[in-house]
Amino acid sequence: MITDRLESLEKRYQELEDALTDAEVINNQDLYHKYRKEHADLAPVVQVFRRYQQVEKELAENQALLKEETDEEMKAYAREEIQGLKDQADRLEEELRFLMLPKDPNDDKNVILEIRAGTGGEEAGLFAADLFRMYTRLAERKGWKLEILSHSATGIGGLKEIIASISGDQVYSQLKYESGVHRVQRVPATESQGRIHTSAVTVAVLPEAEEVDVQINPEELRIDVFRSSGPGGQSVNTTDSAVRITHLPTGLVVSCQDEKSQHKNKAKGLKVLRSRLFDLKQQEQQHQIAKERKSQVGTGDRSERIRTYNFPQSRITDHRIGFSIHGLKMEAALDGELDELIQGLIAYYRTQTLAQG
Repeated sequence: MITDRLESLEKRYQELEDALTDAEVINNQDLYHKYRKEHADLAPVVQVFRRYQQVEKELAENQALLKEETDEEMKAYAREEIQGLKDQADRLEEELRFLMLPKDPNDDKNVILEIRAGTGGEEAGLFAADLFRMYTRLAERKGWKLEILSHSATGIGGLKEIIASISGDQVYSQLKYESGVHRVQRVPATESQGRIHTSAVTVAVLPEAEEVDVQINPEELRIDVFRSSGPGGQSVNTTDSAVRITHLPTGLVVSCQDEKSQHKNKAKGLKVLRSRLFDLKQQEQQHQIAKERKSQVGTGDRSERIRTYNFPQSRITDHRIGFSIHGLKMEAALDGELDELIQGLIAYYRTQTLAQG
């Protein structure tokens, strides 16, 4: 146990707690917000450390009691208590080891969510719309703000592609493991023979990049304007307000046409482009780390099939952790109740990180 480091963090936490009630700090809003964020960041590790200290104290008391006690019944009770406290201490120690690992710097970031219909024709488009609704309901449950940046619909209520920003507390930390291929098995509404159809939709969750994260040189951009179009290609706007931005060095292309203002579409397009460039930079870094480590954990590979939604059997299976939910739980998940899946993934990758650390 790195007790000295933990004691130092606890001392700093207490200093911040005192500072946050100081009138001078409260009147200096910049300093107050800085201290409040640092205090909130330290809270999880300090709270677990305090619980660990309490358990260690109770363990020492019970061990002393066992030595002094002569009554066999009381000794048996003390032994039982000691075992329970040792198990608690081990769990808290593992929790502290995880909390002391370097934090993913993107966990606090907002995200750009991209959903695209893959194989499966119209049915894939319909399932893309279902997934978008699932994430929209999740955002509502969490109190996050969701804004559509760009979308392309199919003629029967599906989606070829949709890009949205989701902002709120710890969004990336909750959604970062959703990237990959989501497969659906069900009888399509358009299928008269009642045959089960398999379709795929890709989901990408990118940490939203700030201007300080990615500098874009305007000279490296080609910006084209055109008229917005709806399903079937018909024009839905009489002005050239839609914007296509091409980043020449990488060949990345972003199109935005949801707004009537060319200026707003350009701003939204740059937001998406910045996040894609940031993601590209991070993937390059991860591949470099993987080369050095000879293994790779939780990189959110876009080509990996991560989850299957089997409607005939009312089952969702996440293939990375071998975890399934059934029946009413599947219906609830599709309505945005994803906590069980999300927490299972977080716990799995936490274990992987600890094993590597």
